[in-house]
Amino acid sequence: MRLHRLDITAFGPFGDSQSVDFDALSTAGLFLLHGPTGAGKTSVLDAVCYALYGSVPGARQSGQGMTLRSDHAAAATRTEVRLELTVAERRLEITRQPPWARPKKRGSGSTLDKAQSWLREYDGQAGTWKDLSRSHQEIGEEITQLLGMSREQFCQVVLLPQGDFARFLRADAEARGRLLGRLFDTHRFAEVEKRLAERRRATETQVRDGDTELLADAHRMQQAAGDAMRLPDAAPGEPGLADAVMGAAAIARSTAREQLTIAHSRLTAAESAQAAAEHALADVRELARLQQRFTQARDRAALMEERSDGYRQAQARMERARKAEAVAPALELREAADAEHGRAAVAQSRARALLPETFAGAGAAGLAAAARRAAEELGGLESARRGEQRLAELVAERSGLDRQERADEDVLQEAEAWLTGWETIRAELQSRIDSAQEAATRAEQLGVQREPAQKRLNAARMRDELAGDTDTIADRVRLAQEDALAAKAHWLDVKEQRLNGIAAELAAQLADGEPCAVCGSTDHPAPARKDAGHVDREAEERALAAYQQADERHLEQERRLGTVREALAAATAEAGDTPTGQLASTYEELERLYAQAHRDASDLHPAREELRRAEVEHEQRTTARQQAEVRAASRVGHRERLDQERALLEEELTQARGPADSVAARAAQLERQTALLTDAADTARAAEDTAQRLKDADARLADAAFRAGFDTPQAAADALLDDAAHRDLQRRLDAWQSEEAAVRAVLAEPETVDAARQPSADLASAERGASLAAQRVRDAASARDAAARRCTDLDRLSARATGSVRRLAPLREEYDRVARLASLAAGTSADNERKMRLESYVLAARLEQVAAAATVRLLRMSSGRYTLVHSDDRAGRGRSGLGLHVVDAWTGRERDTATLSGGETFFASLALALGLADVVTDEAGGVRLDTLFIDEGFGSLDDQTLDEVLDVLDSLRERDRSVGIVSHVADLRRRIHAQLEVVKGRAGSALRQRGAG
Repeated sequence: MRLHRLDITAFGPFGDSQSVDFDALSTAGLFLLHGPTGAGKTSVLDAVCYALYGSVPGARQSGQGMTLRSDHAAAATRTEVRLELTVAERRLEITRQPPWARPKKRGSGSTLDKAQSWLREYDGQAGTWKDLSRSHQEIGEEITQLLGMSREQFCQVVLLPQGDFARFLRADAEARGRLLGRLFDTHRFAEVEKRLAERRRATETQVRDGDTELLADAHRMQQAAGDAMRLPDAAPGEPGLADAVMGAAAIARSTAREQLTIAHSRLTAAESAQAAAEHALADVRELARLQQRFTQARDRAALMEERSDGYRQAQARMERARKAEAVAPALELREAADAEHGRAAVAQSRARALLPETFAGAGAAGLAAAARRAAEELGGLESARRGEQRLAELVAERSGLDRQERADEDVLQEAEAWLTGWETIRAELQSRIDSAQEAATRAEQLGVQREPAQKRLNAARMRDELAGDTDTIADRVRLAQEDALAAKAHWLDVKEQRLNGIAAELAAQLADGEPCAVCGSTDHPAPARKDAGHVDREAEERALAAYQQADERHLEQERRLGTVREALAAATAEAGDTPTGQLASTYEELERLYAQAHRDASDLHPAREELRRAEVEHEQRTTARQQAEVRAASRVGHRERLDQERALLEEELTQARGPADSVAARAAQLERQTALLTDAADTARAAEDTAQRLKDADARLADAAFRAGFDTPQAAADALLDDAAHRDLQRRLDAWQSEEAAVRAVLAEPETVDAARQPSADLASAERGASLAAQRVRDAASARDAAARRCTDLDRLSARATGSVRRLAPLREEYDRVARLASLAAGTSADNERKMRLESYVLAARLEQVAAAATVRLLRMSSGRYTLVHSDDRAGRGRSGLGLHVVDAWTGRERDTATLSGGETFFASLALALGLADVVTDEAGGVRLDTLFIDEGFGSLDDQTLDEVLDVLDSLRERDRSVGIVSHVADLRRRIHAQLEVVKGRAGSALRQRGAG
């Protein structure tokens, strides 16, 4: 990589555009970048880094690039960095512009422009620049790929900061590891350590979980086995836990099976004893039952002997009842005939009571003849009755015609009265419709005018309000601008005071034996002192913050003023110059006219509906009048026909009615008389027939009683039993006979008689013996079941534990393997004798390469005295691998780099930086670095050593390199002719290039 040209504008301390021609500076090989403290030497290097990577080194990068802009730049000048370089045989031009808060093109205030980047490549054949990309991401990836280094590596390799490497020489192993890890990107090895540790923790957790589950099963087996199992004292994750648990489980299962065999034997013995006790109990119960049976039969026989007289009386009563059953049919026939005759006599008396006295002595034949005569007269009134019904229909029809005539007359009168005023009603309704239509048209026209008038009125009110706000905000803008200008002036004064006293501030950080951050010397003969009015960094930052806040308040007030003025212009454009009061009066009058027209137009629909209803009613009334006139003409002839038919029917009915009021009344009289006579004749014949049947039944009953052996029919009737009494008496006789047979059978049984002769049975003693035997069987069965369940539970839990142990075996092997690897990579394993971590091992190899490359230059700088070597020894209780020693050829001893003096430390750190640059370059793919910068530290060297160091740096030109030395040491200006000077001033810094070819 070779730098050709750098152009910077409004960047850092440079307020204007500045350019650096690196081609001219590189002609001499060595060039000096110098200037006063705070002038901006480092800012030149920051510009190179920003052009390549879009950011500056270390803590100077903040605020997304907003702090890169120069405070001395004009408001309209944009910050820009352009770098032209050759890398990988390609000539490129990179242009970057950080974010910029530029002034607005219209109005006051500022607007933020985004950061921009350009990448171009020079086409040698065409002689023109070709655009490659404008994407920040694409440009960053392209540059990183071409250089093969990250920003941190570039700042260490190309921009060599000697203070960092001096600290590197004196640092411990941990600090060196952090720096080398950033440069050589060994985080992947640290990630391997992390992944191995995570894998070890994960597998350890899984093994512990498996052992915990196994112990849980062991506790369950212990609960199932009772006292037959003892758990091991091992914790989850300890070796041998699975074997101990499985051994204890095997012992518990063997013990449980022995207990099950014993329980089986005890149950068999108990069951045999229970069978014998049950048999004895059955014999005792049978004896007790037979003895009780004999006693009960003997008691029943004695009781039957006491009740034998009642049994014989019941037998005699049953015999008389059987004889009386032969007379029962005759008795029933006589009772039925007597009841029938009684009913017939009552019916005859009731029927004769309804007849006139003239028929009191008439017999059945006379009553039947009178009924026939009344029926014949009733048949002759049938035609008269139909005529009477027709007369009633004629009268009703005549009344209906009269009602219709009166209704039609009312309809005609009402229709004539309404139709007379029809034309007036129609004219009035049509006038209402026309007026409402005119009002609707006016309302529509006024509605179109309302919205523009209201908008003008609102705009006028807004115009009046904003006019007052504009003056108020303009005063605020003026005051905010004055405050911002005063704050800026104060900040610039404070900054200038701090720059004038910066030497005292830097001197306050000096310590005896420590190199100066400016010149690198460890001797501080006359450090500057702070005066009474000294301004430190905090005071400057407070002044800057106060200025930024005041400027932000000024910009905010300007934005508010611009917004109010834009709103005022818009309101004035819409409202015009018309006063608000006049616009309000016009709008109110327009609103009143619109409301009145809207109210008048609302009557349009009701008026139309009312006219439609009136037209329908007109049509209905005209039709009703015509129909009424037609009905009146047709009623005249119909009325005459009805009157003639009525006169003929009245004459016929007068003859048929006779003394009755009507034909219907005469017919009703005849119908009733016929019915009464017919009923009386029937009841008389029935009474005569039933009297004869009663007489015949009395004769048959007397004959039947005599043949059955009874003196009178009444005696036979008394001997009869009804069904319920007969069944009860028969049940008593059957029960006596059954009881007598049963008692005799029991008293004749041989086994019952033998049992009665034996002593009384002891049933309670036999039941107690059987109960005790049953309880022993239940206890033995419970013990057998418990033992069987214990064996089943232990077998099930042992099978599950065996499966868990088998599943856990591969995981335990993996845990052992991963744990060994993780301990070895972390440096905690006994196999890792030097306790060196994996990342430290890789970094140690890199450090050994760096020490070898640095020794080549350190030998020349120290006249062959010093050599840098890498050491694997441990420092104290820490880990080994990143030790760095220097070998003194004069003494032949090896000592720590922290024992070097200030000058020795400088050229040792310079040699280390150059060696590191070579190793990192080779690591990045062998990208050639033709331009290097070395920052400070030369003030600590004597003349001879300085000459030797410059000779080493000058030897870098052998590979066509150019080296820029950043320093303010005066002796270097005399020794190095090619110079780039940074000159600071009140308006910003400037660059001056001297002695370049």
